[in-house]
Amino acid sequence: MDRLELIKRNVQEIVTENELEELLKKKDNPVAYVGYEPSGKIHLGHVLTVNKLLDLQHAGFNIIVLLADVHAYLNQKGTLEQVRKIADYNRDCFIALGLDPEKTKFVYGSDFQLTSDYMLNVLKLTTTASLNRARRSMDEVGRKMDDPKVSQMVYPMMQAIDIAFLGVDVAVGGIDQRKIHMLAREGLPSLGFKSPICIHTPILLGLDGKKMSSSSDNFISVDDSEEEIDQKVKKAFCPASQIIENPILEIFRYHIFPRYEEIIFERPEKYGGNLICRGYEELTNVFSEGKLHPMDLKKGAVKYMNMILEPVRKVLKSN
Repeated sequence: MDRLELIKRNVQEIVTENELEELLKKKDNPVAYVGYEPSGKIHLGHVLTVNKLLDLQHAGFNIIVLLADVHAYLNQKGTLEQVRKIADYNRDCFIALGLDPEKTKFVYGSDFQLTSDYMLNVLKLTTTASLNRARRSMDEVGRKMDDPKVSQMVYPMMQAIDIAFLGVDVAVGGIDQRKIHMLAREGLPSLGFKSPICIHTPILLGLDGKKMSSSSDNFISVDDSEEEIDQKVKKAFCPASQIIENPILEIFRYHIFPRYEEIIFERPEKYGGNLICRGYEELTNVFSEGKLHPMDLKKGAVKYMNMILEPVRKVLKSN
């Protein structure tokens, strides 16, 4: 897989691909970043963007991870002390998932977001965007938006200035970050900063086939035990032969195959013996043809997800 293919793998959108190709021609080691709001458990939705950072790191990018403690505070996720503690937990999880701590720069938002220069640029950007635009930017990622606080309207302005002050070439995030990223692309040049290239990953389904939600507990957390993952996956939505909107297949596509070129489904001989799949397309073919039972698919997902998450458990236990 060449450099561009690796970057584009499992991506929903690149804004714009032409700009990305030009960047790769001009710079050997561009800078990409993701901002994570410390607000609770790290689940597979977060890990999807971590996987993309790993792809970018392997493609020669320098990586910055913003542990956005001030953002979390503004979005009513706890006191600054509480969110800083969660930020440290997030950092440890990301390293255990594979980000090279020698090649990844972890930055707390509070390290630079409270400076006068930063805040002046935030205020400048607020003069370029309407209140409706700011609210629409927060619709997907905010909370209690039926009665938004002023702080939540400042949030997207700060995220845009984060991109400028961190000096990144590429902003990575879920597709729910698109409106904020577009605000940055349009607004930063007027302040004398470059417009970022944006890479957006899809939003994963919850294990029940519905929108992933903390209240529904329909997701896998990186600190779930082997038993918890087994129980969650056994109950997961996974109709036989269904390829579209199948959360178990999504786990293989976005989390397992990027790390393992070959997947072995262990089965008794009376059920056909072990089945080997080399790539996601091969897996979808055998599943859609009924050659792989949903329970065997689930058992394989449990096996490989536990292999991926075991380093995280070890790090968290040692802390």
